[in-house]
Amino acid sequence: MVLKTVVFVLRSEFMDSEIITSQIGETIEYIKENKVDASVVYADEETNISIPGEPGEMLVICDSGSMAEKLKGRGYYITGLWHEFNKDEKFKDLKYIFSELTEIDFDSFVKTYQRYAGEPWEVLRTERLLIRETTLEDIDEFYKIYADPEMTRYMEGLFDDPADEKRYQKDYIEKVYGLMGFGVWTIVRLIDGRIIGRAGYSVRNGFEDIELGFLIGTQFQRQGYAFEACKAILDYGRDILLFDKVQTLVKKENLVSIHLCNKLGFAVSEQVEVEENIYGHSYNGKKVELSQCNYGTYIKMVKHLT
Repeated sequence: MVLKTVVFVLRSEFMDSEIITSQIGETIEYIKENKVDASVVYADEETNISIPGEPGEMLVICDSGSMAEKLKGRGYYITGLWHEFNKDEKFKDLKYIFSELTEIDFDSFVKTYQRYAGEPWEVLRTERLLIRETTLEDIDEFYKIYADPEMTRYMEGLFDDPADEKRYQKDYIEKVYGLMGFGVWTIVRLIDGRIIGRAGYSVRNGFEDIELGFLIGTQFQRQGYAFEACKAILDYGRDILLFDKVQTLVKKENLVSIHLCNKLGFAVSEQVEVEENIYGHSYNGKKVELSQCNYGTYIKMVKHLT
């Protein structure tokens, strides 16, 4: 699905406000410059609001909590809007609320729509790779990659049942991507659209620093993809996510990955014991009992990004 229209739904009492109309007009022109249609509808909270177009093709930005609730009930993707005259407005059960309208970049409109529509965010591109959020459709390809025993020699595999992995990924999309704005992403080769691995950031229990993790399928290794992806992700962490420092945890026997991390600028910090079987062999949303935890010995490596 592609964002086709942005519609502002504002209370009619603000129709004569030069401040509001100026900001809305400027924002509409900016959106149109990016090849997406945009318009404004003024309405009273008691009236039936008429919006042209299909709900699934548009993002509606509304400055009234009650009108937002009605429109959400009709299937529209709704974002709240705080401005000079409604800073105390309450928006019930909305994922996103915009403020400082003229300072919002176009990518924010697109990504808000994509989150509502269940579409993955494109994180970044390199010369040969697309790095994007993982979808449920990626899971089948992951099982093909993880089928090689070499892939789980130094790291955990997937759940035994693909249905469990998809349930886990569904929760991950909502709770990690949706709340944190980063996570472990899918790596796609641009030349042919093949999924070749995974990489990204995570927060590991018991550690303060954000962690970089990566995996490239066996048949795609020794072609520089891991270095290309990780270097770009580290730059993204510094420039976009504003991370000061990241860590990576590599099994002490995994000399190839340790060498790659050295090449990326990581330095060995210490040897640590890391919990490996967080959820066990099946996924029900709960971690395994402490007495059932397995631990492995890892090398903690650290890179300062600033």
